[in-house]
Amino acid sequence: MFGGSAGGLEALIGVLHRLPSDLPATIGVALHRSPAGGSQLAAILERNVPLPVSEPSDGESVKPGHVYLAPTDFHMTLEDERWRLNRGPKMHRMRPAVDPLLTSAAMARGNRVVGVLLSGGGVDGVEGLIAITAKGGLSIAQQPEQARQPSMPATAIREDDVDAVLGMDEIAAILPLLAAGRSVDVSRSRQVD
Repeated sequence: MFGGSAGGLEALIGVLHRLPSDLPATIGVALHRSPAGGSQLAAILERNVPLPVSEPSDGESVKPGHVYLAPTDFHMTLEDERWRLNRGPKMHRMRPAVDPLLTSAAMARGNRVVGVLLSGGGVDGVEGLIAITAKGGLSIAQQPEQARQPSMPATAIREDDVDAVLGMDEIAAILPLLAAGRSVDVSRSRQVD
């Protein structure tokens, strides 16, 4: 599961375009974006990544090998292997917010969840990574020095003691291994100035 804000789209494409088209995992994405007007974000992603991309409808079944993008002005959560969409209160002044996606994934899939927090400002996503770590999943923050806006990953590193701080190439390299059930050593320095 991925979350991000300012600079998050570029980082997301930087990771996802390196993944194999037969990835046996589901990817959920919550990116902060304006609720005004229609969005071409799914189309932009689909042009740049080897996996199918869509904004799910409420109650849609989760499928592996697919990227699901939280629609504009909806929180997206995972419940009983279905996507749930709601227009509940904004979190961190945003809808969609990252925390609902990551927290619900931790509850639904426990130690089978990998949470990745990408470029962005603020603290959204930290609570979700903490939930993932508490359930035995893997929490990853993008290297802040690679992020256009380092606040989100840097805050996660300080507040969550994430499992790994990785660059986009490294994230893309380990996801297929994890999806295949292989053990991966992701230990990295977690220092943030």
